[in-house]
Amino acid sequence: MKKLSELYNTLDDRLIKGIKINSKEIEPGDIFVCTMGVTADRHDFIDEAIKNGASAIVVSRDVGEKSVPVIKVDDTNLELRKLTAKFYDYPCNSLYMIGVTGTNGKTTVAEIIYQLLGENCAYIGTNGKKYKGKKESIRNTCPDVDRLYKYFREFIDNGCNTVCMEASSEAFYRHRLDDIKYDIGIVTNITEDHLNIHKTIENYVDCKCQLVRQVKDEGYSILNSSDKYFDKFKMEAKGTVVSYGYKDSDTLKIEDYTLKRDKTIINFKYNNKTYEAISPLLGSFNVDNLGCALLCLLCKGISFDDIIKRVSNINQIEGRMEIMPFVSKYTVILDYAHTTDALDNILTFLDMVKDARIITVTGSAGGRESDKRPGMGKVVLEKSDYVIFTMDDPRYEDPNKIIDDLVSGSDKTNYERIIDRKKAIYKALDMAEDKDIVLIAGKGRDDYMAIDDKYLPYCDYDVIKSYYEQ
Repeated sequence: MKKLSELYNTLDDRLIKGIKINSKEIEPGDIFVCTMGVTADRHDFIDEAIKNGASAIVVSRDVGEKSVPVIKVDDTNLELRKLTAKFYDYPCNSLYMIGVTGTNGKTTVAEIIYQLLGENCAYIGTNGKKYKGKKESIRNTCPDVDRLYKYFREFIDNGCNTVCMEASSEAFYRHRLDDIKYDIGIVTNITEDHLNIHKTIENYVDCKCQLVRQVKDEGYSILNSSDKYFDKFKMEAKGTVVSYGYKDSDTLKIEDYTLKRDKTIINFKYNNKTYEAISPLLGSFNVDNLGCALLCLLCKGISFDDIIKRVSNINQIEGRMEIMPFVSKYTVILDYAHTTDALDNILTFLDMVKDARIITVTGSAGGRESDKRPGMGKVVLEKSDYVIFTMDDPRYEDPNKIIDDLVSGSDKTNYERIIDRKKAIYKALDMAEDKDIVLIAGKGRDDYMAIDDKYLPYCDYDVIKSYYEQ
């Protein structure tokens, strides 16, 4: 806690216990900052915030007399970043900051780094907030600033010295990360995504570039030499630029690998020496993900021999090629894949290792770029033996219309539609026979279903587990 007079030029010494931008979450002692959102002006919620106990209000326009101190600033969005950093004692200055961005793979890479670095590292991303064996779900891959800096302080207070966080393009677009300087910035790959927000691929790439622009001069920018936009990122990157991939010029070269159904054997070349790693992570895409994560640890000063010892102990990444351990006769895999590229990668691998059929359950989110749906549907229909199309966060769109888009890119008929996602998953599991693979794609371990403007409790993992507990 801090006194209001420690935060602003005032004689008011009332204690401030927190900073919030959501009036519904205000508790007695909080400052309410009236930021300007894309669709909401939080000045409209001042009275609700005061009713809920706000001790002070930060505004950027005249709001009249209020029953609590009103502090006027030029830009509340900018002020939020400054205020939270000051309130939480500039936590980024005490943490080794690792940021991971990219269309696909950022969750897996960030989770691998988190696991390999051990108990003094914390994680923030799609799979929640994790540190010291604790886990908590969070709504956004990259939280709003008021939560983000609070988490950073929480990590420090609990003995963490490193944070590995997913840095989404939307977070850069919303300026949530503008004041963070990264020790290591990592770019996995770029394919088209989130164009509903960025409008063009050029804008999307530019937002992703912001991560490596914010790398410290003494830090490292880790790039994927196989990515189409490698040269663009290299030109924008700060710090020492290093790369991973399949070229002799790469800092960490992937020499070759052998894919198996239960493991992957990879030969890496680093400083003219070859190292063999046996990874529990499956698929060629996870070869790249692992290489990226290993290069991060090398940049942090950890020896390759030490890193190799840790690799075999990597746990399955939740919602990423996650094999359900409570199924035996056939294989059930949960994966977050929701782009054409990600679905193609995972289904290509499953086709290589399958002994019987691939049954896929998938959909496409509503309110997002609909032009990617025909390509997604085509890949799924051509690389699966049977497909059940279902809802996946339809928001305000009709799920049937979304499925119409998905099936429009192929003339194949090896599918059915079951709008209710739980029923769709149950149907796939009912169909499964000995040695089949059931892939449930799109939502991973998300704990909600977005319908209209509501986030209803829902989780694919819980649905799968409930099927076997009947």
